[in-house]
Amino acid sequence: MIKVLLVDDHELVRTGIRRILEEAYDMDVVAEASNGDEALRKAQQVQPDVVLMDLNMPGIGGIEATRRIVRSVPEAKVIALTVLDDDPFPAKLNEAGAMGYLTKGCPADEMLQAIRMVSGGTPYVASSVARKHMLADWQGTAATPFEELSSREMQVAMMILDGQKTQEISDGLCLSPKTVSTYRQRIYEKLGVKNDVELTKLAYRHGIISDTKP
Repeated sequence: MIKVLLVDDHELVRTGIRRILEEAYDMDVVAEASNGDEALRKAQQVQPDVVLMDLNMPGIGGIEATRRIVRSVPEAKVIALTVLDDDPFPAKLNEAGAMGYLTKGCPADEMLQAIRMVSGGTPYVASSVARKHMLADWQGTAATPFEELSSREMQVAMMILDGQKTQEISDGLCLSPKTVSTYRQRIYEKLGVKNDVELTKLAYRHGIISDTKP
């Protein structure tokens, strides 16, 4: 049996994925976690074969959680889960040690296939992501200037793009407002923009965000 740890801050998402995996003859959901810190603790406790890791979570976030799990539980193989197929994360995840990348909208059979492949040591990238990026990200080639950002800088950038103010970002990431402002300036410098408006335009241009509101 493939032992799977589910990590997502939305209980409804975890429930849906768990039901899919429970129907598979060769998979067992051995634990669940709602944030990166809990995921690390659970991974150390249950020693899963595969970790399905949500990227966008409060606290340390999916990329940093992946890095820590791979370091402390080397037998565990991480598959990242994201809402969009154009998130600029594959190269960062590869560097962190993840072996798979799926979108939450992928078919159930693709998720099961990915888990089986990754548990056997074969990397897997969602078909939609592979088509869009031609695997450039996974091979370490920066597809967008956003790849130059650290995982924390990317978290802050995505929150800025979501319209969150400095204090909201501070509260969400447990950082001081001053630290958030420092990250904002680093992001501007790395991306060659001067303000949030230019940041948003750059994100649109590279497909990081859509021009349609959900």
